[in-house]
Amino acid sequence: MDESTQTGPQVGTSYDNDNAESDHKSKERDPTNSGPHSPENSEHSTNSLSANANIIEQIEENGRGYANESYILPCDEAEQTRLSIGHQCFISILGGQLSLQSIPRSAKRILDIGTGTGDWAIAVAERFPNAEVIATDIACIQPSGVPPNLFFEIDDAREEWTYSEPFDFIHIRGLSGAFSSWATIYAEAHKHLKPNGILEVGDFGVMRLAEGVPDSFVTIFNGACLSAAEKAGTMLGLDHLKRPLLEAAGFSIGKIRSFEVPLGTWSPDPRKRVAGKMALIATLEGLEAFGLRLFTRELGWKPEDVKNICSKAQEEMMRPEARASVPCQFIVARKLMI
Repeated sequence: MDESTQTGPQVGTSYDNDNAESDHKSKERDPTNSGPHSPENSEHSTNSLSANANIIEQIEENGRGYANESYILPCDEAEQTRLSIGHQCFISILGGQLSLQSIPRSAKRILDIGTGTGDWAIAVAERFPNAEVIATDIACIQPSGVPPNLFFEIDDAREEWTYSEPFDFIHIRGLSGAFSSWATIYAEAHKHLKPNGILEVGDFGVMRLAEGVPDSFVTIFNGACLSAAEKAGTMLGLDHLKRPLLEAAGFSIGKIRSFEVPLGTWSPDPRKRVAGKMALIATLEGLEAFGLRLFTRELGWKPEDVKNICSKAQEEMMRPEARASVPCQFIVARKLMI
């Protein structure tokens, strides 16, 4: 697959250097912004909603704020910070690039599913000012003051996609655990891509320790997470990035890249330490984010027990001798020409 259209360091082979910075500096989030969120800018006549008080009101549960009753992750301020750090981590892993696959300069329409705080979508809209960028999420946590070619929409990707025109590039990242049926998501993506259009999906897997102690707190947390997710009907880990799942939706697989990301600065490779710093912060904050709703609802744990196991796993991960790491994988698929 052609990689000649995106400038910068070669992606998929190295981590960015210590001077890596965001493609977009944080902007003040204003959920009541009527620009990109407004109904007149939405392609969705039924699924998209404007940003108003009814949407931005979070569901409070065990001290965290959630967008709805079903999604396992919160959308409160702490989670927004984690998402922005995670965005920078992905960029560092890809050697400073926004995607593994180069986005064609001729791209007219780009879609970001599960945009979160919108960091990726904003950076892409700035880099491709002639393209229309649509970014969707179930939570209204995106900033105001964004590029004029970017449109945020409140939308649930689990429902039927109702876009009126196909896309050149669809981006899905960091949504492990979000969907009960990735086959349905991939079928919708295939349906809404132009012939020869590109789908890129990236995610982190389950953290692990080099020691491999079977009864470690990290192991216990991972086991509880996987068990609770299965009960909830969702999929954690990297199984949704398996080649057959996308091929069944009609895609041709172009690239698969896997990275082992250190959690912390224990790696002797200075390039990996950059991603490692951010990955550690995002992971430490992510333990409670992933575990709190899952464990209390699906496993019957008390909130204080969830926080206790998270605290012990955090301490374990931060030990230098633990050499904690997390796998990261990207897969690039193309819709074949008709």
